[in-house]
Amino acid sequence: MIFLKYTILFSFFLIGIHTHCWAVAAEEKDTVILLHGLGRTPKSMEYMQTRLKTAGYDVINLSYPSRKEKIETLVDILHAELQSCCHGKNTRLHFVTHSLGGILVRAYLSGNRPENLGRVVMLSPPNKGSDVVDFFEEYSLFRYFFGPAAAELGTGWNSFPNKLGPADFEVGIITGNRTIDPISSWIIDGDDDGKVSIEQAKLEGMADFMVIRVSHAFIMTDRKVIDEVIYFLQNGRFSVSEK
Repeated sequence: MIFLKYTILFSFFLIGIHTHCWAVAAEEKDTVILLHGLGRTPKSMEYMQTRLKTAGYDVINLSYPSRKEKIETLVDILHAELQSCCHGKNTRLHFVTHSLGGILVRAYLSGNRPENLGRVVMLSPPNKGSDVVDFFEEYSLFRYFFGPAAAELGTGWNSFPNKLGPADFEVGIITGNRTIDPISSWIIDGDDDGKVSIEQAKLEGMADFMVIRVSHAFIMTDRKVIDEVIYFLQNGRFSVSEK
């Protein structure tokens, strides 16, 4: 009789372990979409990708032809990619972007709001355009090297980013105040990261804002920046706010 009781107890113990393991295995992770900046590739976001995976996210590091198409076409490409990789997911869908990638997400979300949209972190986005584009946009070499999307990132009222509305989604923005491009910084009005001024990175409706001593070119690989990206995805704010 005692042997039978222990046998039944042990069976329940095994069933409990099996059920727990199945629940853990079946639990889906939140997904983070990474979008690189103008003239860059997904390789520039690989360290970010590794850190986010370690933090427990599924990560999709997307590629798009940033120097070959206008922003509207790039948004269509993003939409197709997201339909392919993420349609039907039940867990939250987050975005982490660098530079131009942030403008693509703003444009995408203005017309295609996923029901499972999570949080967005933008790194050095030209949310109000860039003085550098204003200065160089009339030069044919600028358009040749940087493409049609770059020419749409001016600071005028009719530039692509300035025609988009304020954020109506949960977004945190990190930008830099260190430059390795003295020529661009001479052109830009105010403190900047070598491509975008601190003020031009801001966006009406943003949930939080932070400035870190890092340049535009390397902001996505900075350890402190990535720590803050993860913190925002988890908490909806940065560990230190400068909003």
